[in-house]
Amino acid sequence: MNIGVDMMGGDFAPLEAVKGVQQYLTHSSNNIFCIGDETQLKTLFQEHGVSSPFLHLVHASEVIGYHEHPTKALKEKPNSSISIGFQLLLNGEIDAFLSAGNTGAMLVGAMFSIKPIKGVLRPTIASLLPKLDGKTGILLDVGLNADCKPEQLNQFAILGNLYAKHLLNIQEPTVALLNMGEEEGKGNILAQAAYPLLKENKDIHFIGNVEGRDIFNDKADVIVCDGFTGNIVLKMAEAMYDAAAHQNLGNDSFFSRYHFENYGGIPVLGVNKPVIIGHGISNAKAFKNMILFAEQMIESKFCDIITSNFQNL
Repeated sequence: MNIGVDMMGGDFAPLEAVKGVQQYLTHSSNNIFCIGDETQLKTLFQEHGVSSPFLHLVHASEVIGYHEHPTKALKEKPNSSISIGFQLLLNGEIDAFLSAGNTGAMLVGAMFSIKPIKGVLRPTIASLLPKLDGKTGILLDVGLNADCKPEQLNQFAILGNLYAKHLLNIQEPTVALLNMGEEEGKGNILAQAAYPLLKENKDIHFIGNVEGRDIFNDKADVIVCDGFTGNIVLKMAEAMYDAAAHQNLGNDSFFSRYHFENYGGIPVLGVNKPVIIGHGISNAKAFKNMILFAEQMIESKFCDIITSNFQNL
């Protein structure tokens, strides 16, 4: 496997990215392509005693900042770590690309460089949801598509179902629509129009609507919503962990599962190659887990699975 890492993306990069790569390489022989300022990276790897035949440096003289316009930055900074990462991915020199940098630039790069899988109306991003019973569910979309059409929610359900089945090993995932009530016919225009599409979808096990209070129980493995709603839920879940940590409950068996570092990053679902977006405050453990997740996506041939499923739609 050849995995590309944007070493310059993130509040604590490149130091935490270097430490994350170091942790990963202690138990793996996959090739890691570290994309960033070569001088800084060489110094940091030397300081931390990181030396491996599987470690490859790719020089990038520019960095896309958090506040830069994504499309403009990608166009004007072809030598940035994100731009070079997508070029390597497009050329087949790496099998997956991950970054904790400018989220917008990662999404634009995924959609316009790698491009959506044929048949996918809109790619989506999904977040893992820890459940009270110890299981893990999925919520999507969590921010890529603030305004959605019913047909897109229907496809999100298919993508989430495949994610749950092939990456979380849930044999028969249950799928639900996030709504303001359980009864059919509830909700806004989008929810009312999406419900019959989901109900008629033979590729998923649709169980109907779920409410906000059902998000953390075992009612559904996959919960579908528009990105505006999903992002609010995601940020609220992150705030729950912060509140728990403030009350000295950060190590609680349930609340500790909310810490982003345990998951590393979230995948862009529906594009032709594995692209993973990390949290801006990613630490070494988060970078390591991002790389492990990229490894899982490559091993499972997940993008090929999506392609195969959408060919039949």
